[in-house]
Amino acid sequence: MTPSSSTSPGALDLPAWRVWLAIVFLGIGAFTIVTTELAPIGLLSPMAADLGRSEASIGLTVTLYAWIGAASALLSALALGRLPRKPLLIGLMLGLAVSNGAAMLSDSFGMLLAARVFGAVSHGLFWSVIGASAAQIAPAHHAGLATSIVFGGVSAASVLGVPLATLIGQAQGWRTAFGAVGLLSLLAAFVMVPVLPRLRAEAQVGRAALAGVLRRADLWGIYVATALAVTGHFAAFTFVEPFLSEAPGMQASLVAALLFGFGAAGLLGNVLTGAFIDRYLRPFLVLALLTMSLALMALGQWAPRLGLPGITTALVVWGAAIAAIFVGFQTWILRSAGAAAMPASAVYVAIFNAAIGLGAMAGAWVLNHSGLSAVMTAAGFGSALSILVVAGLGRPAPAAQAA
Repeated sequence: MTPSSSTSPGALDLPAWRVWLAIVFLGIGAFTIVTTELAPIGLLSPMAADLGRSEASIGLTVTLYAWIGAASALLSALALGRLPRKPLLIGLMLGLAVSNGAAMLSDSFGMLLAARVFGAVSHGLFWSVIGASAAQIAPAHHAGLATSIVFGGVSAASVLGVPLATLIGQAQGWRTAFGAVGLLSLLAAFVMVPVLPRLRAEAQVGRAALAGVLRRADLWGIYVATALAVTGHFAAFTFVEPFLSEAPGMQASLVAALLFGFGAAGLLGNVLTGAFIDRYLRPFLVLALLTMSLALMALGQWAPRLGLPGITTALVVWGAAIAAIFVGFQTWILRSAGAAAMPASAVYVAIFNAAIGLGAMAGAWVLNHSGLSAVMTAAGFGSALSILVVAGLGRPAPAAQAA
């Protein structure tokens, strides 16, 4: 990242502790929105039974959510650039609270979809702003560390949000789970009021800035690699709950525990990424992509023979790797985009969310034709293609350039 795309703590007149506290609470916002997005993944079975739909159909609520989020992210690059960041982030978090409340009260599949669409709009707008906001708050030479903290919310959503929603759904019903996530969204909005600093609007916004981003071949390489990795991951992760439930000897309580383990590994992956990514971005990212692909293929091909220890190991490797992948691609975009961080992040979020939707849809198609094991195997092969794209990209700009 260049100085034009980041603001130092001194420029914001904030002490160091306040800077990193604000970054942490952006991560809490990320935790909330990702829990909102992925809550159906751990609740597919009870939601399908209650609404009279198949698990594949409920899985497509993740697809719709992701694609609406992709469209709203692109809208943010055109329409939100001049709005002050702090009230925007708070308002979008309140929108997620309303969406979860409406989902809780849904009495039909159509009403559930409508509630998810409303939340998806807020989701896409939030994600397009959060990366550039973190870059403004953090010291430029620690952009990767700041990004890893923000994306720690993604891993925390996996280790706490989705499993807790699953446990609440099993004990009290899926509607109560959505209500709890809605309350969390409301609390996160209130916490942001005293914690987030005032942030200036991004300078480069609008059609010209967006067109400039779309003409850059270096950014498109990162976008394509991101799309392949995210599609593969969510083709598998959308259906991980029924996959684990069908494993030999698996009990319902163990499924939630394994999802906790997956997310805990993601938190570990975030810690490792924060330590290494500012110096070793590309090799660390390639290693993460390779290990995720191998873990998915192992689950797809050998899960019955792996047993619980082998399945747990594969999930841990997968969870740690995908956390590093999320942080790695976002950091690479912010480093490369310079002053165009806002529109570049908006396009990244759009492609990321479109890939989530495509992955969920592809996973549903493979599930309907070949079964859950084939979903994992296909996801592993798809993710491996991202390695080839990353290998062909130029070296990322050093983090020191941003200092």
